Amino acid sequence: MSSASIDPVGLETSTDTPSEYQTRPSGSTGLPGGIPYIIGNEAAERFSFYGMKSILTIFMTDYLHWMGTSATGTGMSNAEATEHYHSFTMAAYFFPVLGALLADVFLGKYKTILYLSIVYCLGHAALAFMGSPPMSAGWWLFAGLLLISIGSGGIKPCVSAHVGDQFGKSNQHLLTKVYQWFYFSINFGAFLSTLLTPWVLQNYGPHWAFGIPGVLMALATFLFWLGRNKFIHIPPGGKEFIKETFSATGITAILKLMIIFSFVAVFWALFDQTGSSWVLQTKSLNRTWLGMTWLESQIQAVNPILILTLIPVFQFVIYPLVNRVFTLTPIRKISIGLFVMVGGFAIVSMLQEKIDAGLEPSISWQFLAYGVLTASEVMVSITCLEFAYTQAPKNMKSVVMAVFLLSVSLGNAFTAIVNHFIQTPTVTKLVSELDPQTMVAGKTLSNGEFTGTYLESTGDEPSVHQLLIPGPDAEPGNDDDVVLTLDSDGVLQSLENASKPIFESAADKIEEAFFSDAEASGDTLPSIDKVDALLGDIKDAHGNPIRYKLISRDRYQLVSEGADGIDGTKWDETLTGSLQRINDDAGNDGEEKSYSWLERQRIKILGEGDAEKTAAAKAEIDNSKGGGSETTFSRDYAIGGRVLLEGADYFWFWTKCIFFTAIVFVPVGYFYKEKTYIQDESADEMHEKSLADESMSA
Repeated sequence: MSSASIDPVGLETSTDTPSEYQTRPSGSTGLPGGIPYIIGNEAAERFSFYGMKSILTIFMTDYLHWMGTSATGTGMSNAEATEHYHSFTMAAYFFPVLGALLADVFLGKYKTILYLSIVYCLGHAALAFMGSPPMSAGWWLFAGLLLISIGSGGIKPCVSAHVGDQFGKSNQHLLTKVYQWFYFSINFGAFLSTLLTPWVLQNYGPHWAFGIPGVLMALATFLFWLGRNKFIHIPPGGKEFIKETFSATGITAILKLMIIFSFVAVFWALFDQTGSSWVLQTKSLNRTWLGMTWLESQIQAVNPILILTLIPVFQFVIYPLVNRVFTLTPIRKISIGLFVMVGGFAIVSMLQEKIDAGLEPSISWQFLAYGVLTASEVMVSITCLEFAYTQAPKNMKSVVMAVFLLSVSLGNAFTAIVNHFIQTPTVTKLVSELDPQTMVAGKTLSNGEFTGTYLESTGDEPSVHQLLIPGPDAEPGNDDDVVLTLDSDGVLQSLENASKPIFESAADKIEEAFFSDAEASGDTLPSIDKVDALLGDIKDAHGNPIRYKLISRDRYQLVSEGADGIDGTKWDETLTGSLQRINDDAGNDGEEKSYSWLERQRIKILGEGDAEKTAAAKAEIDNSKGGGSETTFSRDYAIGGRVLLEGADYFWFWTKCIFFTAIVFVPVGYFYKEKTYIQDESADEMHEKSLADESMSA
């Protein structure tokens, strides 16, 4: 065996010094001894990662702005939360490139995994302490996600390649099965955490919900350390690695795989939306199914449990049957999987069409979409995991695995970019990070999109401040001005402009029609045709038509082009009406009401320790979740903040993207030529096998 030393330029090179660990696979035909430790480590690590990730979108939209001692404005919009979710996922799958270089050039896979796992644990700790001084909740969130993306991303290519390093030519026939078990462990951990973590979030809050995955990550790190004497430790390549990477063979291998994985990136752009847009879609679905009411984030648990079911189905039934008809190469598996993904997103697109029509479809339809999507994952993701390892030259396993993971990063970058550009700026962002000390009459406030000036305080409430924002003509005193009213803490109290009374009047008519419609029995929002007839040729204060659209069974929106008369800009005007339905059990005042962690936090903050305010906060929460004494509407009038690609159009956009990708991939995959590389066995084992072969031939 050999170890590694540091040469004068700082790179490790091979020497003949005995190593503490075995550095080459043995000639055994059985399962390598380190595999159980890797599988156990992966199950615990994936529990931590997917548990944290499963609640991230809901946390950003519903919880983040309640994490301090006071509410800091409103929560993130769906599009903004989706953008941040995919930006984090993009980072988590970008850092594998750096982790692979660290492993293959300097430290080796084992040390890289161990050291970065500690960084990983620190990231979970930051999330668990979110809302604690001295940093704001937003800064704790940023720090935690950054550390997790470095830690989880850095170890990803190393762990996957570390599995393959345990095998030599004698037992490489077990490689496919072990990668199946490796993927099995990933999804077993993901299944448990995706069921448990949303429940912990709802009942015990973010500190426990983010803290428990951190404990599991610490356990994963410890378990990996325990297997150190069982693993095959492939030494870092040092200069040899750089030489091989930039050789004709290395460059050719990477470029060839990048062609394939560029198509797979589009697959990931869609697949990872199960944690963002699919979760947000569940808010508008009837989530009672199979005798239980599912939390929005729990729906993601369907994917790992389906993986656990479909892996053996594909391995032992579907693949053998298809192979009887034609040879099912890795490229063909990927190609078929891309087409299957089209079906998965087509289902959620049609499901969203029903939501947009004001219906409340069953969550079972999204379960069906998960079934199709998971079949696609088996054919694309698992195949790529093994394909990336076998197609990599021997000293480039981690780097080529990072190239595969980089495709996940690029796919999520695509999704984040799309969600960034479909949002229009909102005027309320001007005061979202406001310092109350700056609220002085005559002072100007600007965020690059909007500019406002504080007015002199008038009336009996000097603690109330008004911020005047000129319209698109940039001249104050016209009918396109917007006035924001703030309290002494800089919290927005109201927004006024010339169009708001017109929108309010239109909303009054819509809501009156809802309550007076005997045929609908007060259950369905008025249809688009009915509202168009009811409102007639209604226009905003600037002469633009006001359009009505249904967002879900309980939400509608009125939209106009606003002061600049251009659709899809920061001056668009919207009024969103949300229906709070009466609960059949409302009025049972004798029963003790139970509140979730978030509801208790809202009551604490809004109540401010005052009995009257606390009672009002409880009444507001009871009514918002159908526990009030009557069915009511709440309204939110806004300038800007629109999402330009939403509803069914959003999902159909992605369906078309993957369909086009699948079509183009067919000829590309046809001309791709595979070349397989497997680690060499130890010299002693190879010599013994050679003598045995000679004896048998004699």
